[in-house]
Amino acid sequence: QVQVVESGGGSVQPGGSLRLSCAASLSISSINAAGWYRQAPGKQRALVASITRLGITDYADSVKGRFTISRDNAKNTVYLQMNSLKPEDTAVYYCYVDRQLRSWGQGTQVTVSS
Repeated sequence: QVQVVESGGGSVQPGGSLRLSCAASLSISSINAAGWYRQAPGKQRALVASITRLGITDYADSVKGRFTISRDNAKNTVYLQMNSLKPEDTAVYYCYVDRQLRSWGQGTQVTVSS
């Protein structure tokens, strides 16, 4: 089982930025895909962004142009750069890594509020 640890959440005002990090316990160059989901209170968990082994990225329509997913193979870390944050981005953000099975992190809270 791959261990996944998120960090970088916090509170920010609308229009601000945050960068989430997702550190994996093995080389991410060997994984099939990784990405981020989020879950707001009272809502289902929804995909935010993903990146494949070949570096192909995909985004939810609601974050296109504002969020960027990337990875650093040397650090075994996947990032989610979030710009122009809106109150509706408030949620717990979960990282996942796909190898033979999907492994999840514990989640990190992002709160966007004035």
